[in-house]
Amino acid sequence: MWRFILNKMEYKYPVASPCFKGNERKYLEDVLNSGIISSQGKYIPEFERDFADYNGSKHGVACSSGTAALTIAVQSLHLNPTDEIIVPEFTMVASAWAVEYGGAKPVFVDCKDDLNIDVDKIEKRINERTKAIMPVHVYGRKCDMDRIMDISRRYNLRVIEDSAESHGIKPTGDIACFSLYGNKIITAGEGGIAVTNDDSLDYQMRHLRSMAFSADHDFLHPKRANNFRMTNLQAAVAKAQLEQLPEFLQRRREIEGYYNNGLTDVKGVKLMPKRDVVWFYDVLVEKRAELQKHLKENGIETRQFFKPMSRQPMYSGNKEITWKNLNANKFGETGIYLPTYVELTPEDQNYIMDKIKEFYSTHRD
Repeated sequence: MWRFILNKMEYKYPVASPCFKGNERKYLEDVLNSGIISSQGKYIPEFERDFADYNGSKHGVACSSGTAALTIAVQSLHLNPTDEIIVPEFTMVASAWAVEYGGAKPVFVDCKDDLNIDVDKIEKRINERTKAIMPVHVYGRKCDMDRIMDISRRYNLRVIEDSAESHGIKPTGDIACFSLYGNKIITAGEGGIAVTNDDSLDYQMRHLRSMAFSADHDFLHPKRANNFRMTNLQAAVAKAQLEQLPEFLQRRREIEGYYNNGLTDVKGVKLMPKRDVVWFYDVLVEKRAELQKHLKENGIETRQFFKPMSRQPMYSGNKEITWKNLNANKFGETGIYLPTYVELTPEDQNYIMDKIKEFYSTHRD
């Protein structure tokens, strides 16, 4: 089995391992035979159309990464440096960076116990500079989009969904951005895609991802833009992966259920709320560092939860927020996620859970 490698170390049970059992090789061979390997091949518009259709959206704009998709989404709003976008405290730092890459300022809101943005705290952070909200569907749990959309309408704000970890959650906002990194539910190694129903936003994102070239490619560029194009090679893999997404989601749901059954009564492990789609299986644990070391020694990779944005070095100077008191920090200090990929077998999960139980049976206070 192909193994996804992190930290230059191969584990018997990595946190993620992509499954290439569909048309990936067939489509890649077609690309190689065509010689059109860069950003002009047929698989890019095909993937954009298929992904948009799957999500009930009118347009898909394929990009070089999920961060690139978020960046052009923010740039398409034509914001000023004093404009603000509300971002969750509990997210991967790329969410906040994309706001800055897009020319605006991120303003952070703490999370609830499901790790998603606390909607009750959003309005307190809205002012005359606020232009958008960026909800993040953390680890495959859908945010309270009904309430977020209601707030956005009342304050005339745009909504950019960070759906990097949540393929299968259908978009609600103005733009939704997905990642195709190697550990995501579907992958092209790298890559991303933004979907929207807004013709104007679609046009702007396409213009901004591709150097702001004019239609006749005359090398006069009316605005500062990006080289965020997806390659035909990536799109071929992404299209094949998308064809298998329903199967992948079902298998991941089965993995979630098996972990739930096996870990429910394990002292030292606290299960997290059910996921709308399963990216990774996440849990809260006692003695996290020691447990991770034990699992590593037994060939099992784990990953820690995100740290609060206000704890990040570039944002920690914000005197408005004491990050140590944030809900996001509490979870950031105690959470891990376990190996979660479609070719993980029940026998594999039994081994992983047995090693967790073994640790807690010998590390009692």
